[in-house]
Amino acid sequence: MAMSKVFSFLSLILAIILCFSTIQCSNTIGKGYRLISIEESPDGGFIGYLQVKQKNKIYGSDITTLRLFVKHETDNRLRVHITDAKKQRWEVPYNLLPREQPPPVGKIIGKSRKSPITVSEITGSELIFSFTSDPFTFAVKRRSNGQTLFNTSSSSNEAFGELVFKDQYLEISTSLPKEASIYGLGENSQANGIKLVPNEPYTLYTEDVSAINLNTDLYGSHPVYMDLRNVGGKAYAHAVLLLNSNGMDVFYRGNSLTYKVIGGVFDFYFFAGPSPLNVVDQYTELIGRPAPMPYWSLGFHQCRWGYHNLSVVEDVVDNYKKAKIPLDVIWNDDDHMDGHKDFTLNPISYPRAKLLAFLDKIHKMGMKYIVINDPGIGVNASYGTFQRAMANDVFIKYEGKPFLAQVWPGPVYFPDFLNPKTVAWWGDEIRRFHELVPIDGLWIDMNEVSNFCSGLCTIPEGKQCPSGEGPGWVCCLDCKNITKTRWDDPPYKINATGVTAPVGFKTIATSALHYNGVREYDAHSIYGFSETIATHKALQSIEGKRPFILSRSTFVGSGQYAAHWTGDNQGTWQSLQVSISTMLNFGIFGVPMVGSDICGFYPQPTEELCNRWIEVGAFYPFSRDHANYYSPRQELYQWATVAESARNALGMRYKILPFLYTLNYEAHMTGAPIARPLFFSFPEYTECYGSSRQFLLGSSLMISPVLEKGKTEVEALFPPGSWYHMFDMTQAVVSKSGKRVTLPAPLNFVNVHLYQNTILPMQQGGLISKEARTTPFSLVIAFPAGATEGYATGKLYLDEDELPEMKLGNGQSTYVDFYASVGNGSVKMWSQVKEGKYALSKGWVIEKVSVLGLKGTGQASEIEINGSPVSKIEVSSKEHTYVVGLDDEGENKSVMVEVKGLEMLVGKDFNMSWKMGINGAN
Repeated sequence: MAMSKVFSFLSLILAIILCFSTIQCSNTIGKGYRLISIEESPDGGFIGYLQVKQKNKIYGSDITTLRLFVKHETDNRLRVHITDAKKQRWEVPYNLLPREQPPPVGKIIGKSRKSPITVSEITGSELIFSFTSDPFTFAVKRRSNGQTLFNTSSSSNEAFGELVFKDQYLEISTSLPKEASIYGLGENSQANGIKLVPNEPYTLYTEDVSAINLNTDLYGSHPVYMDLRNVGGKAYAHAVLLLNSNGMDVFYRGNSLTYKVIGGVFDFYFFAGPSPLNVVDQYTELIGRPAPMPYWSLGFHQCRWGYHNLSVVEDVVDNYKKAKIPLDVIWNDDDHMDGHKDFTLNPISYPRAKLLAFLDKIHKMGMKYIVINDPGIGVNASYGTFQRAMANDVFIKYEGKPFLAQVWPGPVYFPDFLNPKTVAWWGDEIRRFHELVPIDGLWIDMNEVSNFCSGLCTIPEGKQCPSGEGPGWVCCLDCKNITKTRWDDPPYKINATGVTAPVGFKTIATSALHYNGVREYDAHSIYGFSETIATHKALQSIEGKRPFILSRSTFVGSGQYAAHWTGDNQGTWQSLQVSISTMLNFGIFGVPMVGSDICGFYPQPTEELCNRWIEVGAFYPFSRDHANYYSPRQELYQWATVAESARNALGMRYKILPFLYTLNYEAHMTGAPIARPLFFSFPEYTECYGSSRQFLLGSSLMISPVLEKGKTEVEALFPPGSWYHMFDMTQAVVSKSGKRVTLPAPLNFVNVHLYQNTILPMQQGGLISKEARTTPFSLVIAFPAGATEGYATGKLYLDEDELPEMKLGNGQSTYVDFYASVGNGSVKMWSQVKEGKYALSKGWVIEKVSVLGLKGTGQASEIEINGSPVSKIEVSSKEHTYVVGLDDEGENKSVMVEVKGLEMLVGKDFNMSWKMGINGAN
């Protein structure tokens, strides 16, 4: 017995040495499994059984028999589920993330089955699952072209180990072609841009680690990647999700990818695409469509940790108004709380009567108010929330007692959101607080979960904890490490926080227990997700309005309930650059309402950096300025130059709010990200596969910001076609094959371009979205520059934006498709309205139409609307100037035509046309 333990220990040491020397521990761990039987299951799937080939003790004992379940769940989604054949293992709870359940485990098919499946392929509409029996490997192929998407069989070119399945160590690998571009696997701050770089660490485990730490596991866990390949000039995208909440390292080496997971099951989903938009549509069909957001949430938000009293908040709102900078939402960090305790008000600095008067004032203006909420509940016998929590037994336990931690209030216990009683208690606390203060949303922070201490702690006797001095995040409890169980000290160490920290470091002890005996070890990374669901349920039940929740920690499916900000960034140029990649990743993750702290959380940004940051942040889907308690004030009006940049950039944002809101609707319907990488619209254009310094809003509005100190111009990549500058629509960039172009970018100026074939709905803007929403509409119609024939489309969704559901058919929403064409010397535009009653009730009209890229003189004649001539309108034209144009100057000549003074109802089909002086410019 003693010798076997020594042998196991030596084997483990040898494996670790080999691991660190080659980063390929796989080759030393076993010989995989063999498939012993497979048959079709009653639900249309296939069930197989795998038997370990050679047992070993590295990272624990092998699970002898595994159950394989394979099913083509839809035409474009394949599931491959591998688990212990004899007993149930931890999986992401089906009540939190609803999905099909595989058949129950326990019944094993033996070798004597009468009708085993002899084929080695299981074919679906779009994907093929193929396998080998000994050793068991599998591959997923695209049916249309035979392309291999995922292949667990190793070759000499990409050597990796066989399938490993132990209680606390699971390993599987796939080969990849070197030309594959890989995106996803977050949350982390990717210094090298959105495209994954071989041999960088990709660890997934939710941690309160500042986002300034590059290539480190951060606040969320999203074990999904998108793979984009260009095959013979045609682009194909697919995605792979490993639905598993346990900590994991993912090693991407360029020609292979290896998962090393410390628990749970292999639950793979393969999404066929083939376009990037198809992929996110298929992905969010499974994990849940992104939440509908209220219209006001697309406005600008201001926050700061350190608004010490209500007067400061009132001054901030007044100063934004004086500076004529748009502002929709004012936030409080924990300054409003009594002793940092959730669901309380500080009676001195935020007296309720004065706060209610302030909120009544801003609510009448159309502004909103949001406050922070942390999960840790202060241990305080006189605190009502704590009393009710104890009475309902809602806390996570360690050895039968609530697990003690420390966060801002000092000693805290953490609610267990896997417990139905906790969800009910939490909802009641939010209801009580809403009766105290009519908040418009909740900001749930520190929910990875964050703990200032580690291990088993007690409240010290004879001293105050916290002392009230210093930053407040230094542990003051008496604590000792917990290493006595394999859950606290697992055999394989993931690269937690980038330094292989213990899995219980500054969080809940991983041997602590949730409801029904679920270990924190398994449920750790879904804590924030479970809190988000409980918070969403609570807010929706209070007034029946559309909830707004901002969560720091996220998991697969969080986007169905919440927005996300990227956490504690820095006031540095690098943090500004990284913010774009993180934002684009979250669009792929199904969390499209995302943004970073504008100007940086800490330390203080320079004036130049804050200028450039608002020029980017004004186009984040979620646009908020937020700063640290210890940083100087950095509201956008603090510098005259920043105020000017804010008026310009946010001025444009508030004009395109109808477009952003329509993108919100698209996201909710199909998962389409609001902010997108360029390759989403130009998947065949391989130049943009790694582009991380520009981004698109929707399919056609491109932001090309300055991201470096001291620059007054920017090099921007323009995919093939015609692009028109939104701040001066006479300026165009035209390229047949795509081009890098150096554009002027003085301090208060941001380059925003609209792509050809697009119709963009806009309004006139304002300082609050409620006001901006009432202004007349205009349409910008972009044709290819100088084209004698062309076509453009656009769309617009409008609704009563605080209704819980975002959909047509309720009598309080309208959807419009816009179309335009040019050809045979005439320009035509028309609309098709679905359920126009709502838009008609608001009296919305289209007052102006701007048509870009028309060939000719711009002289418009015989203008007709709905078949009748019109005269009381204003028509003007300007010739386009080209920053970069086509080689043939004659081809290049084109004009912009504006028609003003229109009164076309948004809620009613219209048809407008005119004749053009086509030949005058030739």
